[in-house]
Amino acid sequence: MPELDVQPFTDGAVLNREYIRAAFRSMLRARLLENKLSSLYKAGKIVGGVYLGRGQEAVSACVGAALVQGKDVFAPLIRDQAGRDAFGEPMIDCTRTYLGSVMGPMKGRDGNIHRGRPSMGMPAMISHLGAQVPLVAGMLFAKRLKGELAGVVGATCIGDGATSTGAFHEGVNLAAMEKLPMVVVVANNGFAYSTPNDRQFACRDLVERARGYGIAGHAVDGTDLLACASVIGNAVQRAREGHGPQMVVAQLLRLSGHGEHDDGSYVPDTMKAGHYGRDCIEVAMRQLVEHGFATVDELFAWQEETAEEVQRSVAQAQQEPTPDPYSDDWRAYSTRLS
Repeated sequence: MPELDVQPFTDGAVLNREYIRAAFRSMLRARLLENKLSSLYKAGKIVGGVYLGRGQEAVSACVGAALVQGKDVFAPLIRDQAGRDAFGEPMIDCTRTYLGSVMGPMKGRDGNIHRGRPSMGMPAMISHLGAQVPLVAGMLFAKRLKGELAGVVGATCIGDGATSTGAFHEGVNLAAMEKLPMVVVVANNGFAYSTPNDRQFACRDLVERARGYGIAGHAVDGTDLLACASVIGNAVQRAREGHGPQMVVAQLLRLSGHGEHDDGSYVPDTMKAGHYGRDCIEVAMRQLVEHGFATVDELFAWQEETAEEVQRSVAQAQQEPTPDPYSDDWRAYSTRLS
């Protein structure tokens, strides 16, 4: 992993208390929910893949919590359960989709992470790397044509591997030329699936790519909640205020395999034991208490409340019907309704 000029949160900058608390609670909700999904997958209760955001929750939650559902656009990727939660996605949308409930946003037709609520500003996820960058740019450009862009931000999260795709280049270049209010957050977890950074790109760090497109670039320690809140929150604010596209590169380490089918054995032990191998949840809990954003009692209460909510959400989805191809209306998002 290349050395980066990233700084931990030590400058004493004033951070919004409610923003920090909301971001952490979404981190916690994502972690406990995904732990349950992992157990269900290993017990054979989930068909298809399960992709977790362990280690990336601080970055993801700070993006979602900085946006406004119903006004902004958020295009999450596979490790953005925390961001989805912070943006306002109900937990039941996740459990219904993974467990194939016909009551879910995808009506049980597609499992795991390809879910969305376009009417709320969250398009369904596209698996192809980098494809959501031009998607968000296009959604913002369409809002401009309709006279609806004032004060709006569009954000998406991608991995380091996506920065090597043509879709990424085309989308960022369009946003730069049109000065669209777009924030692209790159979670550099060191590996594009199993391909390490030094086999992916030759530049010193990915922030240099922002300079190449003529847009603002920021680097942050993705394991540090307060640093993420400061840098990502500022990037979203700058985009909202008309300063054009912003790119944030967050350095971190994926704390699980690419999916639950992958043991991640290609990640060297030295990296796991290094600074970026630390758990952002544990770091955040210490930070919240040390900086007075929450008490220890509140942290325990949030854990208990969230664990109960996860159990209720899973139990409800498991009791709901699965799709019946003979009764489905086969409606798609593009279907015109009279």
